[in-house]
Amino acid sequence: MIIREVKGSSGKAQIIIPQDPDDLFTLRRIIDIEDTLIADTTRVIKQVKEYSRPDKGERIRVRILIKVQTVSFDGSVGRLRVGGVIINTDNDLVPKGQHHSVAISVGDMVTLDKNRLWKDSELEIINKSIENSTFILVAIDTQEAAVASVTGTHLKILPNIYSGQSGKRYSGSKKLNPNIETFFGEVVAAVQTILTSNITNQNVIMFGPGETKRRFHNFFVTQMENSGSNKVRTKIIEGIDVAGEDGIHVSLRSDSLREVMKDTKLGTVSTVLDQVFYLVSKGEPKFAIGMKEVNQASKLKAIQYLLYSDTVFQNSTEEEIVLLLNTTEALGAKAYGMDSSTDIGLRISSLGGIVALLRFAIR
Repeated sequence: MIIREVKGSSGKAQIIIPQDPDDLFTLRRIIDIEDTLIADTTRVIKQVKEYSRPDKGERIRVRILIKVQTVSFDGSVGRLRVGGVIINTDNDLVPKGQHHSVAISVGDMVTLDKNRLWKDSELEIINKSIENSTFILVAIDTQEAAVASVTGTHLKILPNIYSGQSGKRYSGSKKLNPNIETFFGEVVAAVQTILTSNITNQNVIMFGPGETKRRFHNFFVTQMENSGSNKVRTKIIEGIDVAGEDGIHVSLRSDSLREVMKDTKLGTVSTVLDQVFYLVSKGEPKFAIGMKEVNQASKLKAIQYLLYSDTVFQNSTEEEIVLLLNTTEALGAKAYGMDSSTDIGLRISSLGGIVALLRFAIR
């Protein structure tokens, strides 16, 4: 989550950009009724003419300020919907006083004004979500490449890029692949669409079969130096011999990438989940699966880590989950939310959507 206090607000307003579903759930926990929210949205404007029916209207992009009346997830943890009354807008065609709902997704920027100083507990919740690092994965060979970003616990894969080459290629022969630099340039351009000045620690991880990853690494470093963007860290990983989108998914299960990302949210979740599956296989009861068991473990102050995915909302209300998270974190546990964009999220879903690693056995 990217957070910045609004200048001149005296600590009452914060600019917030959620970077993964876990951040959206953090927003869900801190937005209260009567707060004011500034966000970009769309609204249909109908032109009413004299002696004629209004037309179907035109949907326009508009920035509005609303007083919050409702807040809930819109079917999954991937989108938060905030409803309220329009107080102000940057378009005179949008009437004030009408009700409107804003959909907030990963990457959207909002300004949340509490109309008072933020409580220490609220600041603690959002500060836990700050992660000033992102990982860009490049799975490449001579024929195709996939570029993906891992921010927090969210994975976003860009469409595959193809070189136009086919068949077997031998490293070191430029004649066999005369368009390799054009191909590399397209991959660099894809990486640059993800790079952002908002993140201080940006890492580009390259892997794939053969020597193409090294040739691309040299090309990428040169391009970054020529453009003055030399703050990006690069690393080549061995042992992942698959390119394209399949290579991205394979990499997330590899020990080599886990080691590189061990201090990130996704690395932590992966390690905790592996521990849970290990305990399950050994029959050691230092874990809880499902809302009933996790609630019981929370009441006994036994939870060390709590993991949940969007499927937990199928059988539990948002209020129940928010209460569980607030209670659990207040007792010193760490909670992480996942979506189905990664294999890890799917594994959590297979366990009922919520699982906890315990400090001690409760059964």
